[in-house]
Amino acid sequence: MPDPAPRDILDFWLKEVGPSGWYGGGEALDARIRERFLPLWERARKGALESWQTSAEGVLAFIIVTDQFPRNMFRDDKRAFCTDTLARRMAEQAIHRRWDLRVPEPERQFYYLPLMHSECRTDQDRCVRLILTRLPESGANNLLHARAHREVIRRFGRFPYRNAALGRETTPAEAEYLAKGGYGTTVNELREVA
Repeated sequence: MPDPAPRDILDFWLKEVGPSGWYGGGEALDARIRERFLPLWERARKGALESWQTSAEGVLAFIIVTDQFPRNMFRDDKRAFCTDTLARRMAEQAIHRRWDLRVPEPERQFYYLPLMHSECRTDQDRCVRLILTRLPESGANNLLHARAHREVIRRFGRFPYRNAALGRETTPAEAEYLAKGGYGTTVNELREVA
C-alpha cells in the first residue's frame, strides 16, 4: 500500500480531526493515528519523505507527521519527542521562506508548534514573536500557551513533565512545580496577569 500523500495528512488532521480534536486527543484518536500513520512516521523518522519538503503543503504535512502525530501515538513515551528536531528544522525552513503565510489561520499554528515544543529558550522567544505577528486573528489562545511554554523553559530550562518519559531525574524544584499543578498552573497564572 502506498504512503499517504501530504494532502491525505492535511485532510485527516485539518478536516477530519479538526480544532476540537487537536488538543482534546484521547485514546480513540491516538489509536486511529497509530493505525493509519505509524508506518509513515517511521519512514519520516528515517528521512524518507524528502519530496515533501518542496512546498508549503508538503512541509506542513511533514510537520504534522513529525510533531503532532507522535505526541498522540506515543503518550508518556520518549518516542513522542524523537522527531522534534526534524519537525523544527522543517518549520524553520518554511518560516524563513514565508511558506507559513500561504496557509490560513488557524492551520498556520502548526508551523510554530515545533518551536513551542522545543526546550531551547531562543525557539520559545521566536515562537511567541511569530504568534504575535503572524497569527493576528486566531492567536490569542496560542499566544497564552506559547508564553506558558516559554515561562517553563525560562524557569527550568526544560519541560519537567517530560522527565519520566525521557528518563530524566526530576529536581526538587521541578517536583514541587509538578505537585502544584505544573503547566496548568502556569497557564492560569498568565491568564490572570493578561
